[in-house]
Amino acid sequence: MINVKELVANKVDIIFITFDSLRFDVLQNAKMPQLNVFVPHWEARHSPATFTYAAHHAFFSGFLPTPIDNPTAPRLFASAFAGSTTTQPNTFTFAESTLPNALKNLGYATCCIGGVGFFNKQAELGSVLPNLFQESYWNIEMGVTGKGSTELQVKQALQFLQQNNKPKFLFINVAATHQPTCIYHPTLQEDSKETQQAALEYAQQHIAYLLAEQQKRCKTLVILTSDHGEAFGEDGYYGHRLAHETVWTVPYTEFVLDVL
Repeated sequence: MINVKELVANKVDIIFITFDSLRFDVLQNAKMPQLNVFVPHWEARHSPATFTYAAHHAFFSGFLPTPIDNPTAPRLFASAFAGSTTTQPNTFTFAESTLPNALKNLGYATCCIGGVGFFNKQAELGSVLPNLFQESYWNIEMGVTGKGSTELQVKQALQFLQQNNKPKFLFINVAATHQPTCIYHPTLQEDSKETQQAALEYAQQHIAYLLAEQQKRCKTLVILTSDHGEAFGEDGYYGHRLAHETVWTVPYTEFVLDVL
């Protein structure tokens, strides 16, 4: 397990990215030559929730997707509460209810870049998650219908990372892998595993560019995952916010990106 307690004590940057709605089996089949240069391995994990809002609330308090064969594995970071059985000496444990607030109180600059509707700040519900951060950004071109959304999100992220000498906590919710993913496929007009794969193959090159640029700056803890999957007709199910293996099972990786 990565010693996140030590990394935070040393004010190491943290980049946390969720590929919204991305299925594990879609990632397995995707061609990701740029991103996989950085990723040591991907694994299938179980998300704590079946839709974006609930999953991210869990994530930001330390309940990341759990290993399928070890659901009580120690956590990277955790909001402290009595009786927790998933913290250990390497866990970054904090008194605050959320990681963004805890890191802010330790001198980090924090930033959220949306994303899907729960990050668009167009209504109170879409403001809850972004308001956990000191800075938050969203526009319609970064949303689910913006075909160049990931590129724009990464441009905004680089501006944040390069703006001052404070340690950084950057969160990005990648909208491209959320429906409608058919906008990324040259021929298919209905969402499917194939169209989500096309969306991921578009997005991964821009996330890889972000990591390459960050590697020039400083050592960084990187967490890449999905908040939930998406059913495309399996057992009669479509979409998410439902209890099905295609929704619970998500791709996950964590690693430390060393400076060049």
